[in-house]
Amino acid sequence: MFEIFEQGFLVRGFLAGLLISISAALIGTALVLRRNAMIGDGLSHVGFSAFAVATVLNFAPLEFALPVVIIMSFLILRLNNQSKIQPDAAIAMVSAGALALGTFVISITRGVNTDINNYLFGSILSISESDLILCVIFSIFVIGIFLACYNKIFALTFDEEFARSIGIKTNLYNAVFAILCSVVVVLGMRLMGALLISSLIIFPTMSAMQIVKSFRKVIIVSILVSVSCFIVGMVISYGLSTPTGSTIVLVNVLVFMLLKMMAWARK
Repeated sequence: MFEIFEQGFLVRGFLAGLLISISAALIGTALVLRRNAMIGDGLSHVGFSAFAVATVLNFAPLEFALPVVIIMSFLILRLNNQSKIQPDAAIAMVSAGALALGTFVISITRGVNTDINNYLFGSILSISESDLILCVIFSIFVIGIFLACYNKIFALTFDEEFARSIGIKTNLYNAVFAILCSVVVVLGMRLMGALLISSLIIFPTMSAMQIVKSFRKVIIVSILVSVSCFIVGMVISYGLSTPTGSTIVLVNVLVFMLLKMMAWARK
């Protein structure tokens, strides 16, 4: 494991991954308990499209993708509020359209070095020093805002109508939560890719829910699971020369299956 810290790009990936793992666990807990887990998947496809367009136009990928994904998260929220459009259908519409646009843009590109695998599956080699700085800043922002709005997010997670009745500005805090989710998805795509970042959001929370029940405990355990799976996955990936993102997800899958079997055994 210590050999990882001898390589600069691996150190950047390790630090970025730790911060992303913590942020994803926080956001994932609220998303899963609100039954909105697939929002992360939809936004990741939007991020893929934004990264593709940014590459073609020679823009900075993170700086370009973040506002685009935030705008689309508001659009998804607005579509969810339309009675004629079901929430899962709204996410599917945005997800499919964005993925198609990103693939189309890359396919017609000429003279631009684009590696679609980096967008779809992530690449630890793609994390630069500037990316790491942005990751630190935005991860601190996500963690800080989540903790500051903890009580509001807790109320919105379990009963939005009740939260509105006690004076919580639900539209405002839903917007704040959408921004936090967008930031986590965009940051995580550099490491995990568009097809795998939603797994980093969902699996740690699902694993935590097998052994603890309260909201606070689920958050704490999901963070521990997320960070542990990231470290183990990265070490295995380095040792076996396997893709980092997919290795981390597979470790998460194994942990979930193990905890699920333990939960069955206790019954």
